Amino acid sequence: MPPRIAAPQGLRTLTLCLRPAPITTPAATLLLPRTQTANISMREKKRRMKQDPWGWAQAQARKNAHLEKRAKIEEQRQAELGDPVHGITTPFVESFDTAGQEPVSSTTGQPLPTSPHIKNYLLSQEEVEKAIEYSQKVTAPLVGQENAVSDPTMEKEALEEHQKKHEKAMIALQRITDLKNGSAKDRKHANIRRCIETFGRHVTDKFLQPAPRGPAQGEPKPKPPRAGPDTGSSEVQIAILTAKIRALAKALEGYKGYKDKNNKRSLRKLLHKRQRLLRYMERKERGSERWQYMVKMLGITPACYKGQISI
Repeated sequence: MPPRIAAPQGLRTLTLCLRPAPITTPAATLLLPRTQTANISMREKKRRMKQDPWGWAQAQARKNAHLEKRAKIEEQRQAELGDPVHGITTPFVESFDTAGQEPVSSTTGQPLPTSPHIKNYLLSQEEVEKAIEYSQKVTAPLVGQENAVSDPTMEKEALEEHQKKHEKAMIALQRITDLKNGSAKDRKHANIRRCIETFGRHVTDKFLQPAPRGPAQGEPKPKPPRAGPDTGSSEVQIAILTAKIRALAKALEGYKGYKDKNNKRSLRKLLHKRQRLLRYMERKERGSERWQYMVKMLGITPACYKGQISI
């Protein structure tokens, strides 16, 4: 009987495979830094530069011209977009620095809109003049028949003394009520009054047309007469916020202003609040005369209300 030799039974037991087994890369090898090698495009560029220098120079000239053109287009786009904080500095916005008391700009020399009738302590020039006139009448000495003992010499001296005191009081009142001697808070209140006088609809409705009504809106309903000046319309609030933003931004741009984190946050909140009002007014007015007048006077740019504002 022949001897039995152990042999594999069938092909399933064979582990031989024609395809090579995949090479597994250890995890430690993947974490090692890879060396950067020159790619084929760089080699091709170097080869072309050596083989055809003139063609290479022409290609580089075209590339540089294209980059310059793209840079100019980007610069023009950024200029049209504007600054989200200051926008375009118009004469009216620049007059916020002095509350409309200086007729000429100290930096550019251009004329500025003025408001000489606005005085400090929420007074007007007319009220100050009336108070001075009334005080002069009240403090005047009695002369002639009004005085029991009439002495022409004493009456003349009393009138001269009263006139001197009145002139001195006038100078004192003019200095007290002058906004040039006021603080930043006084200028802020004066600028708020100027914004109401410039953008309030009790003034602008006389020469500006509102947004046209659509066919579905029908005829406008009659409005009741105004009880006072307009202080709550969007354009008035935007102008007041612009005055506050300019004052706060100039303070942060001053000496060590970068350390003032609290006021920087306040500036960001004011910018976002103005952005919301601008978006609302743009949607409601649809490019009406009110919108164009406000944009022209305040120097509003698309960066003030479009996109994300980050400072």
